[in-house]
Amino acid sequence: MKAFEKNIRRVEPYVPGEQPQHKVIKLNTNENPYPPAPGVKKVLEQMDADRLRLYPDPEASVLVEALAEHYGVGKGQVFVGVGSDDVLSMCFLTFFNSEKPVLFPDITYSFYKVWAELYRIPYECQKLDESFRIVREDYYKENGGVIFPNPNAPTGIYEGLEFVEDIIAHNQDVIVIVDEAYIDFAGKSALELLERYENLIVVQTFSKARSMAGMRIGYAIASPELIKHLNDVKYSFNSYTMNQTSLACGVEAVKDQAYFERTVKQIVDTRAWAVKQFEELGFTCLDSGANFVFVTHPAHDAGELFEELKKDGIYVRYWGSGRIRQYLRITIGTREEMEALFAFFRNKFID
Repeated sequence: MKAFEKNIRRVEPYVPGEQPQHKVIKLNTNENPYPPAPGVKKVLEQMDADRLRLYPDPEASVLVEALAEHYGVGKGQVFVGVGSDDVLSMCFLTFFNSEKPVLFPDITYSFYKVWAELYRIPYECQKLDESFRIVREDYYKENGGVIFPNPNAPTGIYEGLEFVEDIIAHNQDVIVIVDEAYIDFAGKSALELLERYENLIVVQTFSKARSMAGMRIGYAIASPELIKHLNDVKYSFNSYTMNQTSLACGVEAVKDQAYFERTVKQIVDTRAWAVKQFEELGFTCLDSGANFVFVTHPAHDAGELFEELKKDGIYVRYWGSGRIRQYLRITIGTREEMEALFAFFRNKFID
């Protein structure tokens, strides 16, 4: 080892889903199959390129104000970042500074472990039960903070508001982060609990329900005090995180509630239909509150299905490790894309 290598910080990185550059049926990264709201396209067409020579507003005021109005909270309660990954990373850096371990599920968004190791934050993974559900009693013990997704990923399981509140109520001396990337496809949001718990942070994204994964827009909503702490860290790290285009497009996406509700309903309806198709083919599907399903088949190896699907131009997500070795995570695409997926399975299973 060279002398300078001793001081290089090493972590096991997050591995994102494949992004093929050729035309495929892409059901592996939970992108929305429908375009963003029409107003987003209009903004892009009318964008004055001369604005791009100027730095964007460091406070992201137009987007913060739009989100605050949409959710009925104060402007001082909203923090925006470059995707929810950026927001969550800032939360880890800002709030998880105890010598006690941060708690999160063992089967969950794998970036949590990456950030904890990158920032040298102690952590403990709490095992999901045999049905892949969070065991809330595991979060009653002393800790340095709690984070969990609801719905969880990659399982898609959604827990009701009473369940979420129970975990928060048992952890009022630390920060609790509820990561709601998929909440729009599920049920009630923990945003309803903000008035009762000053230690709660709710994080959401434009990448899923608002069809803007390519824009990288995420946000946190919390008490003004916690948002101020987040902004202090952001301004010490990078003042100009949100670009001009993302800010303008994000505002238009928030405005068009009717389009948002319509596309979410399309995905939820397609998900319900797809689950029935999977079950008819012998798959077991976990109960999903997300824009994807987590499935396994007793007679077919998940790894082999993954490879065969890819050869046929259909991309899904496969981890091949631990308790989820025999599961595939499959994004809900358009009805036509899902029909192609099921045609593949029917042809294979009949053969």
